[in-house]
Amino acid sequence: MEKLLLLGDEAIAQAAIDAGMSGIYAYPGTPSTEIMEYVQASAEAKNRNIRSIWSANEKTAMETALGMSYAGKRAMVCMKHVGLNVAADAFINAAITGANGGLLVVAADDPSMHSSQNEQDSRFYGKFAMIPVLEPGDQQEAYDMVHYGFQLSEDMQIPVMMRITTRLAHSRTGVARKEQKPQNELRLPSNLRQFILLPSIARKQYRELLTKQERFEAASGNSGFNKLTDHTDKKLGIIACGLAYNYLMENFPDRNVPHPVLKIGQYPVDPALIDSLYTSCDELLILEDGYPILEELIRGMLNNGKRVRGRLDGSLPRDGELNPVIVGAALGLDHARGNDVPALVKNRPPRLCDGCGHNDAFLALNEALLEYGRGRVFSDIGCYTLSALEPLESINSCVDMGASITMAIGAADAGLVPAVAAIGDSTFTHSGITGLLDAINNNAPITVLILDNSTTGMTGGQTSSAFGKVEDICRGLGLSEEHILVIKPLKKHHEENIEIIRKELAYNGVSVIIPRRECIQTLGRKLRQKAKMKELEITQ
Repeated sequence: MEKLLLLGDEAIAQAAIDAGMSGIYAYPGTPSTEIMEYVQASAEAKNRNIRSIWSANEKTAMETALGMSYAGKRAMVCMKHVGLNVAADAFINAAITGANGGLLVVAADDPSMHSSQNEQDSRFYGKFAMIPVLEPGDQQEAYDMVHYGFQLSEDMQIPVMMRITTRLAHSRTGVARKEQKPQNELRLPSNLRQFILLPSIARKQYRELLTKQERFEAASGNSGFNKLTDHTDKKLGIIACGLAYNYLMENFPDRNVPHPVLKIGQYPVDPALIDSLYTSCDELLILEDGYPILEELIRGMLNNGKRVRGRLDGSLPRDGELNPVIVGAALGLDHARGNDVPALVKNRPPRLCDGCGHNDAFLALNEALLEYGRGRVFSDIGCYTLSALEPLESINSCVDMGASITMAIGAADAGLVPAVAAIGDSTFTHSGITGLLDAINNNAPITVLILDNSTTGMTGGQTSSAFGKVEDICRGLGLSEEHILVIKPLKKHHEENIEIIRKELAYNGVSVIIPRRECIQTLGRKLRQKAKMKELEITQ
């Protein structure tokens, strides 16, 4: 088959199309977003009638993919690492229900927190759920692992996780395709009680999951993704997981590492592979782009065996991404210079786009709050979080999706009245609706700004699940019509907007203000597309 130049995300998407996937479900989140976008833009995917749906959140995406698996078809669900927290209930229980059609869960981690709140390592979730985890070292391996993962899922009747990181997701290389497979036929589970987790059934299913662990280990030993390469200098043995293997190899242009190297791309790891390296070498160095998961397992609680080096003993930094320089320094190589390379371009803090409606909304909010003082605005996750920075300095929290409304309720209960929540339209339908329902049920004295820019702006302008529905949702939750107000965040409406916000801040109950103005970026794209179409009409 042909060879394509693909991002890691795109390689995963193309592989899923080629491997006979029938549906992909996701919520946009960097660095996983491009997987879904690639499928949605693919003519091949359209011709094969592959369902490609942006879900309201990661939990609904996970459950929808599980439903497709139930029906015997191959399904993929994609999210960033913190999105797996939202999907955790369905994800953990899916390990106990098992899979029917192949089910691949792609979790994109973000070491160094380029666009995230934490550095959590999704391998922990895979270990916790006791399912196989695949961790590719490059884009070709990511492509190949998708094919393997779907087959492994069906052979073992278990969901399979693929864990990638930002660097692999957003770097590009040539990828050789495999021959396309047909999609599965509709096929119900042979055991129609398999997906019913009543306690009596769940206990039986859980025991079956436990008995599969040895098979998972054997599969990782036979797949070829875990490979021990022997070398003569056994003063040190190296275990390199996923992308860290490339960082190791970049320190040896001839790819001739003098020490034994165990490359890890599939978990759980066959203990015999680890033991073979451990017993033959004086000490180990563990390279993991994320948490020290294998390092902790090998060290054990007592740590009274051979020296095991890595993130826990300071041989590698405890936080952030690995890179070839950091790995070279851990190996004691002369060419490793550390991280003292001078910056060619001075860092510039991010800011809201010129012409962004959020800017005008927060300017009005700042002025309306002057009589109450600072420190009472709870924000959510989206472009508007940049209002924490100068010159606006409007918000005082950003914890997780949906936390703005519920944190405002708690602060109001503590006596901080008025309390304000700021949440985007897409985040509102992701995780904010239930918080607003709590506020309405308890008549909390909070003012909620649902910042409606008619898109999921932070991740590139995907369609928001809230589009055209925000007021109806608020009414349906039981909020009084007189306290659902739409404002236009423009400079010419500034004084009017201040007065509306001021009035609702003084109201002793729940009110929702909807500053509505289309995202300047999506609007710009629409206008450019319109001009392009007009130009085509003229030339034709």
